[in-house]
Amino acid sequence: MTGRLVILFMVVFFLSAIHAQGQEKKILQFSGLISSVGGELPVPFVTVTNVSYNNQAHAANNEGFFSFVAHAGDTIRFTSVGFDPLEYVIPFTNSDKYTARISMKSLVIELPAVMPYPWASIEEFNIAFLALNVNDDDASRIKRNLSPEALAALAATVPRSAEEIQTFNSMQRHINMTNKNINQRYANPLLSPFAWGSFINSIVKGDYSRKRLQY
Repeated sequence: MTGRLVILFMVVFFLSAIHAQGQEKKILQFSGLISSVGGELPVPFVTVTNVSYNNQAHAANNEGFFSFVAHAGDTIRFTSVGFDPLEYVIPFTNSDKYTARISMKSLVIELPAVMPYPWASIEEFNIAFLALNVNDDDASRIKRNLSPEALAALAATVPRSAEEIQTFNSMQRHINMTNKNINQRYANPLLSPFAWGSFINSIVKGDYSRKRLQY
């Protein structure tokens, strides 16, 4: 009786091992989407490595999607710069396709605070500090920046803006049109006061000549 139980136990164990081996060798299409923990944003270009199958490497696309052929029970490793590596075991399933949602934790590294200084040494800082002009207040700086010399230097170096160029061109066109109208106005003899003066003088001289002839 005891021998039969031992044989039955060995048969059950052997069949279970064969069944488990058959499940491990099952091929399926493993797909998924990789996102960050908390933010739920896609993690692009993650390296997906099948550790159980000769470290076969794959890559997710820019939206965090991946898809490749694997075996049920394979251990998949997900690695990306700035994220904690993650391992995932493909579960056994009756379907030939399996889709997973992978969440990777970002690595937040806090660096110590650094205070930048524009001086290379404490000696240069002391020289710059002693050279400070503490009496140079805001009003003095504004008055100096708006001096005629400073404005002339800026006008000589700073190019004109589009608004200044348009204003200057408009003024030039207005001056040219005004001069043209004035020239046209005085070009007409009937509108010229000098022409009328000459005309009146000629009439007066003509009357004076006629009177002399009569006498």
